Amino acid sequence: MKLVKRISLFMILSVVMLGLGGWGALKAEEFFYPHRYSHSIEQAGTEENSLRQSVSQLADRVVPHPSAPEKDMEEVGPAAEQTIDASEEQVIETAAANEPVVTADTRYLLEMVDLSKGTVTESEETIPVMYIGLNREELLQALSAYEDNPPLSELEQGFESVELTAFSKDRVAVCKYYKEQEPKGFYLMVADHFIVVYEEDRSTLYMNTDILLERLPDSLQREIVEGKFVAGEEELYLFLESYSS
Repeated sequence: MKLVKRISLFMILSVVMLGLGGWGALKAEEFFYPHRYSHSIEQAGTEENSLRQSVSQLADRVVPHPSAPEKDMEEVGPAAEQTIDASEEQVIETAAANEPVVTADTRYLLEMVDLSKGTVTESEETIPVMYIGLNREELLQALSAYEDNPPLSELEQGFESVELTAFSKDRVAVCKYYKEQEPKGFYLMVADHFIVVYEEDRSTLYMNTDILLERLPDSLQREIVEGKFVAGEEELYLFLESYSS
């Protein structure tokens, strides 16, 4: 029994001594290395902060910042503007390509208005070759040039003006205005023994002739000396044909 008590007391003393030795070792290590464990704690905190920053950066990459599109637009502004300008030019070119023009199959409707009589004559004719391939603006320019320099045949009919009244790929309508010229009178007079023709104002020379006054009948000579009136071009040309040599 005494032996057992001695053994138990020895074990207790051993455990106590072991505990005291460990505690003393820890105190000694803390005394000689005071910042060892604080450094470990700080390092652990730094690693934790780094981990948090990495997670935050990864989240920002996955979920874009609300202002990111605006920033991207600012960074690529010039390139985006060039793309928009190119798109607008393409739209304009496409619209121009779809602009209607006159073709050989376009119906050409012609209206002829007589301003003197108040009558209108309508007809459908073959489209003039000079108008094929023109758009509306180009056709207006062509008609304006025609109005400024009409052919002699149109002037003889009393041509006044021309107007575009309808334009499409399928149909073009043009209206021409005419006004019958009033009969124009002339005066037969003498200059250097030759018959000359003046307009109605008796001062504007219309033409010279090779008809000598002496070759005409005496009664006609007296009329011409006084100034013989001729009503219209037809009567004038009949006279010239009758007495020209």
